[in-house]
Amino acid sequence: MNNNKGYTLIEMLTVIAIMGILAAIAVPSFQRSIVRSREASLRNSLFVFRDVIDQYYGDFGEYPESLEILVEKRYIRQVPMDPITGSTDTWILIAPEGDETTGIYDIHSGSHKISLYSGPYNEW
Repeated sequence: MNNNKGYTLIEMLTVIAIMGILAAIAVPSFQRSIVRSREASLRNSLFVFRDVIDQYYGDFGEYPESLEILVEKRYIRQVPMDPITGSTDTWILIAPEGDETTGIYDIHSGSHKISLYSGPYNEW
């Protein structure tokens, strides 16, 4: 009797095809979850920045001239990295309108990419 143990080529190809299909389903979901986590980090950074700018304005009656001033005055420990661009230098600083034309009134991400749900990141 011929007692062969092992797998046939057809069985191996079937298993590889099933694994490929499962990987093709999982990878886009995984990539989308990475983008969602970066968006959540950006939302949190923008919330903290805007809160700290308001606190600075409440304490000094003027807006900070730069983000480094917020670090020097210990409102924040360091300028956070923009999670979308991966840099601390790409933040878009918005000056106040009207008579007060100096300082930082608002801040946006420096990325022109489109978010998953609500327009470009630099408009958040």
